Amino acid sequence: MTLRIYDTAARAVRDFTPLIPGQVGIYLCGATVQSAPHIGHMRSAVAFDVISRWLSRSGYDVTLIRNVTDIDDKILAKAAEANRPWWAWAYLNEQLFTAAYDALGVSRPTYEPRATGHISDMIALMRRLVDHGHAYVAGPGDVYFDTRSWSQYGSLTNQRPDDLGASADTEDGSAKRDPRDFALWKAPKPGEPQTAQWDTPFGAGRPGWHLECSAMAHRYLGSAFDIHGGGLDLRFPHHENEAAQSRAAGDDFAQYWMHSAWVTQSGAKMSKSLGNGLLVSEVLAAHQPAVLRLALAGVHYRSMIEWAPETIREAEANWEKFRGFVERATERVGGIEVAELADVALVPAAVDAFNDDFNIPVVMAVVHELVRDGNVALTAGDEHEVRRHLVQVRAILDVLGLDPASSQWAVSSNQGTDAALGALVQAQLDARAAARAAKDFATADSIRDLLQAAGITVEDGPDGARWSMAQRNRGDE
Repeated sequence: MTLRIYDTAARAVRDFTPLIPGQVGIYLCGATVQSAPHIGHMRSAVAFDVISRWLSRSGYDVTLIRNVTDIDDKILAKAAEANRPWWAWAYLNEQLFTAAYDALGVSRPTYEPRATGHISDMIALMRRLVDHGHAYVAGPGDVYFDTRSWSQYGSLTNQRPDDLGASADTEDGSAKRDPRDFALWKAPKPGEPQTAQWDTPFGAGRPGWHLECSAMAHRYLGSAFDIHGGGLDLRFPHHENEAAQSRAAGDDFAQYWMHSAWVTQSGAKMSKSLGNGLLVSEVLAAHQPAVLRLALAGVHYRSMIEWAPETIREAEANWEKFRGFVERATERVGGIEVAELADVALVPAAVDAFNDDFNIPVVMAVVHELVRDGNVALTAGDEHEVRRHLVQVRAILDVLGLDPASSQWAVSSNQGTDAALGALVQAQLDARAAARAAKDFATADSIRDLLQAAGITVEDGPDGARWSMAQRNRGDE
Protein backbone atom coordinates (compact mmCIF):
# COMPACT_ATOMS: atom_id res chain seq x y z
CA MET A 1 0.00 0.00 0.00
CA THR A 2 1.31 3.45 -0.95
CA LEU A 3 1.78 5.89 1.90
CA ARG A 4 -1.19 8.24 2.05
CA ILE A 5 -1.41 11.28 4.31
CA TYR A 6 -4.07 13.85 5.06
CA ASP A 7 -3.06 17.17 3.53
CA THR A 8 -4.64 20.08 5.37
CA ALA A 9 -4.32 22.34 2.33
CA ALA A 10 -6.13 19.86 0.05
CA ARG A 11 -8.54 18.85 2.84
CA ALA A 12 -8.13 15.27 1.62
CA VAL A 13 -5.96 12.19 1.97
CA ARG A 14 -3.33 12.15 -0.78
CA ASP A 15 -0.72 9.69 -2.03
CA PHE A 16 2.66 10.80 -0.74
CA THR A 17 5.19 11.51 -3.47
CA PRO A 18 8.39 13.24 -2.31
CA LEU A 19 10.03 15.91 -4.42
CA ILE A 20 13.25 13.88 -4.56
CA PRO A 21 12.84 10.10 -4.70
CA GLY A 22 14.10 8.47 -1.52
CA GLN A 23 14.33 11.72 0.43
CA VAL A 24 11.87 13.58 2.67
CA GLY A 25 12.25 17.11 4.01
CA ILE A 26 10.06 18.05 7.00
CA TYR A 27 9.75 21.41 8.73
CA LEU A 28 8.10 21.11 12.14
CA CYS A 29 7.14 24.16 14.16
CA GLY A 30 8.84 23.68 17.52
CA ALA A 31 8.70 25.40 20.86
CA THR A 32 8.26 29.05 21.69
CA VAL A 33 10.39 28.93 24.82
CA GLN A 34 8.49 31.28 27.08
CA SER A 35 7.95 28.73 29.88
CA ALA A 36 8.43 25.10 30.87
CA PRO A 37 6.80 22.46 28.63
CA HIS A 38 3.42 20.91 29.40
CA ILE A 39 2.15 17.67 27.89
CA GLY A 40 0.22 19.55 25.21
CA HIS A 41 3.56 20.75 23.82
CA MET A 42 4.75 17.16 23.63
CA ARG A 43 1.81 15.95 21.52
CA SER A 44 3.16 17.41 18.29
CA ALA A 45 6.74 16.36 19.04
CA VAL A 46 5.75 12.74 19.72
CA ALA A 47 3.36 12.56 16.75
CA PHE A 48 5.96 13.76 14.26
CA ASP A 49 8.62 11.58 15.85
CA VAL A 50 6.44 8.56 14.97
CA ILE A 51 5.88 9.94 11.46
CA SER A 52 9.62 10.45 10.97
CA ARG A 53 10.40 6.96 12.31
CA TRP A 54 7.99 5.35 9.86
CA LEU A 55 9.36 7.31 6.93
CA SER A 56 12.89 6.23 7.88
CA ARG A 57 11.83 2.62 8.23
CA SER A 58 10.16 2.86 4.82
CA GLY A 59 13.55 3.63 3.30
CA TYR A 60 13.47 7.43 3.12
CA ASP A 61 16.39 9.63 4.07
CA VAL A 62 14.57 12.07 6.38
CA THR A 63 15.71 15.61 7.10
CA LEU A 64 13.68 16.97 10.01
CA ILE A 65 13.97 20.63 10.98
CA ARG A 66 12.37 21.59 14.29
CA ASN A 67 12.86 25.25 15.13
CA VAL A 68 13.12 27.08 18.44
CA THR A 69 11.37 30.45 18.64
CA ASP A 70 13.60 32.27 21.12
CA ILE A 71 12.45 35.86 20.48
CA ASP A 72 8.78 36.67 20.87
CA ASP A 73 6.38 39.05 22.64
CA LYS A 74 5.60 36.47 25.33
CA ILE A 75 9.25 35.67 25.95
CA LEU A 76 10.04 39.35 26.45
CA ALA A 77 7.04 39.77 28.77
CA LYS A 78 7.82 36.66 30.86
CA ALA A 79 11.49 37.60 31.14
CA ALA A 80 10.58 41.13 32.23
CA GLU A 81 8.25 39.76 34.90
CA ALA A 82 11.07 37.57 36.19
CA ASN A 83 13.60 40.41 35.92
CA ARG A 84 15.83 38.25 33.76
CA PRO A 85 17.56 38.88 30.40
CA TRP A 86 15.21 37.65 27.69
CA TRP A 87 17.87 35.50 26.05
CA ALA A 88 18.73 33.81 29.36
CA TRP A 89 15.04 33.16 30.06
CA ALA A 90 14.59 31.66 26.59
CA TYR A 91 17.62 29.41 26.92
CA LEU A 92 16.60 28.09 30.34
CA ASN A 93 13.21 27.07 28.97
CA GLU A 94 14.81 25.65 25.83
CA GLN A 95 16.79 23.33 28.11
CA LEU A 96 13.57 22.25 29.82
CA PHE A 97 12.05 21.38 26.44
CA THR A 98 15.15 19.41 25.45
CA ALA A 99 15.01 17.47 28.72
CA ALA A 100 11.32 16.71 28.14
CA TYR A 101 11.94 15.53 24.56
CA ASP A 102 14.75 13.27 25.78
CA ALA A 103 12.68 11.91 28.66
CA LEU A 104 9.92 10.86 26.25
CA GLY A 105 12.29 9.32 23.73
CA VAL A 106 11.73 11.93 21.02
CA SER A 107 14.58 11.61 18.53
CA ARG A 108 16.76 14.65 17.99
CA PRO A 109 15.92 16.51 14.76
CA THR A 110 18.43 16.78 11.96
CA TYR A 111 18.78 20.48 12.83
CA GLU A 112 17.16 22.58 15.54
CA PRO A 113 17.76 26.21 14.54
CA ARG A 114 17.00 29.17 16.77
CA ALA A 115 15.22 32.17 15.31
CA THR A 116 17.84 34.62 16.59
CA GLY A 117 20.52 32.78 14.63
CA HIS A 118 18.80 33.54 11.31
CA ILE A 119 18.20 37.29 11.31
CA SER A 120 20.12 37.72 8.04
CA ASP A 121 17.86 35.15 6.36
CA MET A 122 14.80 37.04 7.58
CA ILE A 123 16.12 40.35 6.27
CA ALA A 124 16.78 38.73 2.88
CA LEU A 125 13.22 37.37 2.76
CA MET A 126 11.80 40.79 3.68
CA ARG A 127 13.81 42.40 0.89
CA ARG A 128 12.34 39.96 -1.62
CA LEU A 129 8.80 40.67 -0.44
CA VAL A 130 9.24 44.44 -0.53
CA ASP A 131 10.90 44.26 -3.95
CA HIS A 132 8.02 42.11 -5.29
CA GLY A 133 5.42 44.53 -3.97
CA HIS A 134 4.03 42.16 -1.34
CA ALA A 135 5.30 44.03 1.72
CA TYR A 136 5.61 47.67 2.77
CA VAL A 137 7.32 49.79 5.38
CA ALA A 138 4.74 51.45 7.62
CA GLY A 139 7.33 53.30 9.69
CA PRO A 140 10.89 52.89 10.97
CA GLY A 141 11.20 49.24 11.95
CA ASP A 142 7.62 48.31 11.03
CA VAL A 143 7.25 46.12 7.95
CA TYR A 144 3.96 44.44 7.01
CA PHE A 145 2.90 41.81 4.53
CA ASP A 146 0.23 43.16 2.19
CA THR A 147 -2.43 40.45 2.23
CA ARG A 148 -4.43 42.17 -0.53
CA SER A 149 -1.46 41.78 -2.85
CA TRP A 150 -1.59 37.97 -2.65
CA SER A 151 -4.73 36.55 -4.22
CA GLN A 152 -4.22 33.11 -2.64
CA TYR A 153 -4.26 34.43 0.92
CA GLY A 154 -6.58 32.23 2.98
CA SER A 155 -6.25 29.18 0.71
CA LEU A 156 -4.53 26.95 3.28
CA THR A 157 -7.42 27.21 5.73
CA ASN A 158 -10.08 27.67 3.02
CA GLN A 159 -11.02 31.19 4.11
CA ARG A 160 -11.78 34.25 2.01
CA PRO A 161 -9.77 37.36 2.88
CA ASP A 162 -12.96 39.38 3.38
CA ASP A 163 -14.05 36.93 6.08
CA LEU A 164 -10.81 37.14 8.04
CA GLY A 165 -10.50 39.38 11.06
CA ALA A 166 -7.71 41.81 11.83
CA SER A 167 -4.31 40.52 12.86
CA ALA A 168 -3.09 41.39 16.33
CA ASP A 169 0.24 42.90 15.34
CA THR A 170 -0.46 46.44 16.53
CA GLU A 171 -2.49 48.00 19.31
CA ASP A 172 -4.96 49.75 17.04
CA GLY A 173 -3.94 48.71 13.53
CA SER A 174 -3.28 52.33 12.55
CA ALA A 175 0.15 51.53 11.07
CA LYS A 176 -1.28 49.01 8.64
CA ARG A 177 -2.91 49.61 5.27
CA ASP A 178 -5.36 46.81 5.92
CA PRO A 179 -6.35 45.29 9.28
CA ARG A 180 -5.57 41.80 7.93
CA ASP A 181 -1.93 42.66 7.15
CA PHE A 182 0.57 41.01 9.48
CA ALA A 183 3.95 42.06 10.79
CA LEU A 184 7.15 40.85 9.19
CA TRP A 185 9.27 43.13 11.37
CA LYS A 186 8.34 45.04 14.53
CA ALA A 187 9.74 48.32 15.76
CA PRO A 188 10.86 48.31 19.40
CA LYS A 189 8.18 49.05 21.97
CA PRO A 190 8.87 51.38 24.90
CA GLY A 191 10.76 49.58 27.61
CA GLU A 192 11.95 46.68 25.46
CA PRO A 193 15.67 45.89 25.85
CA GLN A 194 18.20 47.10 23.32
CA THR A 195 19.44 43.54 22.94
CA ALA A 196 16.06 42.49 21.51
CA GLN A 197 16.41 44.53 18.32
CA TRP A 198 18.47 44.29 15.15
CA ASP A 199 19.30 46.80 12.44
CA THR A 200 17.75 46.32 9.01
CA PRO A 201 17.45 48.47 5.86
CA PHE A 202 13.91 49.21 7.03
CA GLY A 203 14.78 50.29 10.56
CA ALA A 204 15.71 48.61 13.82
CA GLY A 205 13.40 46.07 15.39
CA ARG A 206 12.79 42.37 15.81
CA PRO A 207 11.20 39.68 13.67
CA GLY A 208 7.57 38.75 13.48
CA TRP A 209 6.78 35.15 14.39
CA HIS A 210 5.67 34.10 10.91
CA LEU A 211 8.76 35.47 9.15
CA GLU A 212 11.04 33.39 11.36
CA CYS A 213 9.74 30.01 10.22
CA SER A 214 9.64 30.87 6.51
CA ALA A 215 13.26 32.05 6.65
CA MET A 216 14.50 28.98 8.52
CA ALA A 217 12.57 26.56 6.29
CA HIS A 218 14.16 28.18 3.23
CA ARG A 219 17.63 28.06 4.78
CA TYR A 220 17.59 24.35 5.64
CA LEU A 221 15.15 22.82 3.13
CA GLY A 222 15.33 25.16 0.15
CA SER A 223 12.57 26.87 -1.80
CA ALA A 224 10.43 23.71 -1.90
CA PHE A 225 10.17 20.82 0.54
CA ASP A 226 7.84 17.95 1.26
CA ILE A 227 6.00 18.32 4.57
CA HIS A 228 5.24 21.21 6.91
CA GLY A 229 3.98 20.05 10.29
CA GLY A 230 2.72 21.48 13.54
CA GLY A 231 -0.15 21.60 15.97
CA LEU A 232 -3.71 22.14 14.82
CA ASP A 233 -3.81 25.57 16.44
CA LEU A 234 -1.06 26.81 14.09
CA ARG A 235 -3.11 26.52 10.89
CA PHE A 236 -4.28 30.12 11.22
CA PRO A 237 -2.79 32.59 11.35
CA HIS A 238 0.73 31.15 11.61
CA HIS A 239 0.83 28.63 8.79
CA GLU A 240 -1.50 30.63 6.57
CA ASN A 241 0.86 33.58 6.90
CA GLU A 242 3.95 31.44 6.37
CA ALA A 243 2.53 30.02 3.15
CA ALA A 244 1.50 33.44 1.88
CA GLN A 245 4.81 35.22 2.47
CA SER A 246 6.97 32.33 1.22
CA ARG A 247 5.02 31.83 -1.98
CA ALA A 248 4.68 35.56 -2.58
CA ALA A 249 8.49 35.71 -2.35
CA GLY A 250 8.77 33.07 -5.08
CA ASP A 251 9.18 29.86 -3.06
CA ASP A 252 7.06 26.79 -3.79
CA PHE A 253 7.29 25.99 -0.07
CA ALA A 254 5.54 22.96 1.47
CA GLN A 255 3.93 20.32 -0.74
CA TYR A 256 1.93 18.75 2.11
CA TRP A 257 0.62 20.19 5.38
CA MET A 258 0.14 17.92 8.39
CA HIS A 259 -1.38 19.01 11.70
CA SER A 260 -1.60 17.09 14.96
CA ALA A 261 -4.57 17.58 17.26
CA TRP A 262 -4.54 18.96 20.80
CA VAL A 263 -4.49 17.54 24.26
CA THR A 264 -7.64 18.82 25.95
CA GLN A 265 -9.06 18.95 29.46
CA SER A 266 -12.83 19.15 29.78
CA GLY A 267 -12.94 19.88 26.06
CA ALA A 268 -10.60 22.90 26.23
CA LYS A 269 -7.19 23.00 24.57
CA MET A 270 -4.41 22.53 27.08
CA SER A 271 -2.40 25.75 27.40
CA LYS A 272 -0.52 27.84 29.94
CA SER A 273 -2.75 30.84 29.28
CA LEU A 274 -5.84 28.87 30.32
CA GLY A 275 -4.09 27.55 33.41
CA ASN A 276 -4.82 23.93 32.53
CA GLY A 277 -1.38 22.87 31.27
CA LEU A 278 0.04 19.82 33.06
CA LEU A 279 3.80 20.25 33.15
CA VAL A 280 5.78 17.30 31.88
CA SER A 281 7.71 17.28 35.15
CA GLU A 282 4.44 17.00 37.10
CA VAL A 283 3.24 13.99 35.12
CA LEU A 284 6.62 12.26 35.32
CA ALA A 285 6.63 12.72 39.08
CA ALA A 286 3.88 10.09 39.18
CA HIS A 287 4.22 8.05 35.99
CA GLN A 288 6.86 6.34 33.88
CA PRO A 289 8.03 8.31 30.82
CA ALA A 290 7.10 5.42 28.50
CA VAL A 291 3.54 5.54 29.84
CA LEU A 292 3.23 9.23 29.02
CA ARG A 293 4.66 8.66 25.55
CA LEU A 294 2.20 5.80 24.98
CA ALA A 295 -0.70 8.01 26.07
CA LEU A 296 0.37 10.62 23.50
CA ALA A 297 1.42 8.28 20.68
CA GLY A 298 -1.25 5.60 20.96
CA VAL A 299 -4.01 7.51 19.19
CA HIS A 300 -4.38 8.94 15.70
CA TYR A 301 -2.32 12.09 15.33
CA ARG A 302 -5.38 14.01 14.09
CA SER A 303 -7.57 12.91 17.03
CA MET A 304 -7.96 14.99 20.18
CA ILE A 305 -6.71 13.46 23.43
CA GLU A 306 -9.03 14.24 26.33
CA TRP A 307 -6.74 14.12 29.35
CA ALA A 308 -8.26 12.49 32.41
CA PRO A 309 -7.13 9.97 35.07
CA GLU A 310 -8.43 7.19 32.81
CA THR A 311 -6.11 8.34 30.01
CA ILE A 312 -2.94 7.61 31.93
CA ARG A 313 -4.35 4.50 33.61
CA GLU A 314 -5.16 2.91 30.26
CA ALA A 315 -1.70 3.75 28.92
CA GLU A 316 -0.13 2.33 32.06
CA ALA A 317 -2.04 -0.96 31.72
CA ASN A 318 -1.08 -1.28 28.03
CA TRP A 319 2.57 -0.52 28.73
CA GLU A 320 2.74 -3.17 31.44
CA LYS A 321 1.09 -5.64 29.05
CA PHE A 322 3.64 -4.94 26.28
CA ARG A 323 6.63 -4.79 28.61
CA GLY A 324 5.60 -7.98 30.40
CA PHE A 325 5.31 -9.97 27.18
CA VAL A 326 8.67 -8.71 25.88
CA GLU A 327 10.39 -9.60 29.14
CA ARG A 328 8.85 -13.09 29.36
CA ALA A 329 9.45 -13.86 25.70
CA THR A 330 13.06 -12.64 25.88
CA GLU A 331 13.69 -14.85 28.89
CA ARG A 332 12.37 -17.82 26.88
CA VAL A 333 14.03 -17.32 23.47
CA GLY A 334 16.84 -14.81 24.14
CA GLY A 335 17.48 -11.25 23.05
CA ILE A 336 17.08 -9.82 19.57
CA GLU A 337 19.56 -7.44 17.94
CA VAL A 338 18.27 -4.03 16.92
CA ALA A 339 19.52 -4.64 13.37
CA GLU A 340 17.19 -7.61 13.12
CA LEU A 341 14.23 -5.42 14.07
CA ALA A 342 15.12 -2.92 11.36
CA ASP A 343 15.25 -5.61 8.68
CA VAL A 344 12.21 -7.66 9.61
CA ALA A 345 9.16 -7.42 7.33
CA LEU A 346 6.28 -6.20 9.47
CA VAL A 347 2.94 -7.97 9.30
CA PRO A 348 0.87 -6.50 6.42
CA ALA A 349 -1.87 -5.22 8.74
CA ALA A 350 0.62 -2.98 10.57
CA VAL A 351 2.24 -1.76 7.34
CA ASP A 352 -1.15 -0.91 5.83
CA ALA A 353 -2.18 0.94 8.99
CA PHE A 354 0.98 3.06 9.10
CA ASN A 355 0.59 3.84 5.39
CA ASP A 356 -3.06 4.78 5.89
CA ASP A 357 -2.32 8.28 7.22
CA PHE A 358 -0.60 6.78 10.28
CA ASN A 359 -3.67 4.97 11.60
CA ILE A 360 -2.18 4.25 15.02
CA PRO A 361 -5.38 2.82 16.60
CA VAL A 362 -5.23 -0.01 14.04
CA VAL A 363 -1.50 -0.42 14.68
CA MET A 364 -2.23 -0.73 18.40
CA ALA A 365 -4.89 -3.36 17.71
CA VAL A 366 -2.31 -5.35 15.74
CA VAL A 367 0.16 -5.13 18.65
CA HIS A 368 -2.48 -6.32 21.13
CA GLU A 369 -3.31 -9.28 18.90
CA LEU A 370 0.35 -10.20 18.50
CA VAL A 371 0.91 -9.98 22.27
CA ARG A 372 -2.14 -12.17 22.90
CA ASP A 373 -1.01 -14.81 20.43
CA GLY A 374 2.55 -14.58 21.73
CA ASN A 375 1.38 -15.27 25.25
CA VAL A 376 -0.53 -18.30 23.96
CA ALA A 377 2.69 -19.53 22.35
CA LEU A 378 4.55 -18.99 25.63
CA THR A 379 2.02 -21.13 27.45
CA ALA A 380 2.26 -23.82 24.78
CA GLY A 381 6.07 -23.77 24.84
CA ASP A 382 6.25 -23.06 21.10
CA GLU A 383 9.54 -21.14 21.01
CA HIS A 384 9.44 -20.61 17.24
CA GLU A 385 6.11 -18.77 17.51
CA VAL A 386 7.26 -16.93 20.63
CA ARG A 387 10.26 -15.56 18.79
CA ARG A 388 8.23 -14.66 15.69
CA HIS A 389 5.73 -12.70 17.77
CA LEU A 390 8.45 -11.09 19.89
CA VAL A 391 10.23 -9.78 16.79
CA GLN A 392 7.00 -8.35 15.38
CA VAL A 393 5.90 -6.74 18.65
CA ARG A 394 9.26 -5.10 19.24
CA ALA A 395 9.63 -3.96 15.61
CA ILE A 396 6.20 -2.32 15.52
CA LEU A 397 6.65 -0.73 18.93
CA ASP A 398 10.07 0.51 17.78
CA VAL A 399 8.32 2.62 15.12
CA LEU A 400 6.22 4.10 17.92
CA GLY A 401 9.38 4.76 19.94
CA LEU A 402 8.14 2.29 22.55
CA ASP A 403 10.20 -0.88 22.22
CA PRO A 404 10.45 -2.02 25.87
CA ALA A 405 13.84 -3.62 25.25
CA SER A 406 15.39 -0.55 23.59
CA SER A 407 18.16 1.38 25.29
CA GLN A 408 15.64 4.14 26.03
CA TRP A 409 13.39 1.93 28.14
CA ALA A 410 15.49 -1.18 28.93
CA VAL A 411 15.80 -0.40 32.64
CA SER A 412 13.55 -1.14 35.55
CA SER A 413 10.36 0.92 35.76
CA ASN A 414 11.55 2.96 38.72
CA GLN A 415 14.99 3.57 37.21
CA GLY A 416 13.47 4.82 33.96
CA THR A 417 11.14 7.18 35.75
CA ASP A 418 13.84 8.48 38.07
CA ALA A 419 16.31 9.13 35.23
CA ALA A 420 13.80 11.11 33.19
CA LEU A 421 12.41 12.97 36.18
CA GLY A 422 15.90 13.73 37.42
CA ALA A 423 16.83 15.46 34.15
CA LEU A 424 13.71 17.62 34.26
CA VAL A 425 14.04 18.53 37.93
CA GLN A 426 17.74 19.33 37.54
CA ALA A 427 16.93 21.72 34.69
CA GLN A 428 14.43 23.47 36.97
CA LEU A 429 17.00 23.63 39.80
CA ASP A 430 19.58 25.11 37.42
CA ALA A 431 17.06 27.80 36.48
CA ARG A 432 16.41 28.44 40.17
CA ALA A 433 20.14 28.71 40.93
CA ALA A 434 20.56 31.21 38.10
CA ALA A 435 17.65 33.25 39.42
CA ARG A 436 19.10 33.27 42.95
CA ALA A 437 22.50 34.32 41.60
CA ALA A 438 20.78 37.23 39.86
CA LYS A 439 18.96 38.04 43.15
CA ASP A 440 15.68 37.30 41.40
CA PHE A 441 14.18 35.66 44.46
CA ALA A 442 10.61 35.84 43.19
CA THR A 443 11.45 33.56 40.27
CA ALA A 444 13.52 31.28 42.49
CA ASP A 445 10.62 30.93 44.93
CA SER A 446 8.14 30.28 42.14
CA ILE A 447 10.30 27.43 40.81
CA ARG A 448 10.57 25.93 44.28
CA ASP A 449 6.79 26.21 44.76
CA LEU A 450 6.20 24.58 41.37
CA LEU A 451 8.40 21.63 42.33
CA GLN A 452 6.71 21.30 45.70
CA ALA A 453 3.30 21.23 44.01
CA ALA A 454 4.57 18.27 41.98
CA GLY A 455 5.59 16.44 45.16
CA ILE A 456 9.28 17.38 45.03
CA THR A 457 10.98 18.79 48.12
CA VAL A 458 13.93 21.14 47.63
CA GLU A 459 16.53 21.63 50.36
CA ASP A 460 19.30 24.22 50.10
CA GLY A 461 22.74 23.39 51.47
CA PRO A 462 26.35 24.52 51.21
CA ASP A 463 26.84 22.32 48.15
CA GLY A 464 23.73 23.60 46.39
CA ALA A 465 20.12 22.48 46.25
CA ARG A 466 19.09 18.87 46.73
CA TRP A 467 15.72 17.39 45.93
CA SER A 468 13.70 14.41 47.02
CA MET A 469 10.30 12.93 46.26
CA ALA A 470 7.48 12.95 48.75
CA GLN A 471 6.03 9.50 49.34
CA ARG A 472 3.12 8.92 46.99
CA ASN A 473 1.56 6.17 44.92
CA ARG A 474 2.67 6.36 41.31
CA GLY A 475 -0.81 5.59 40.07
CA ASP A 476 -2.46 8.38 42.04
CA GLU A 477 -3.83 11.43 40.28
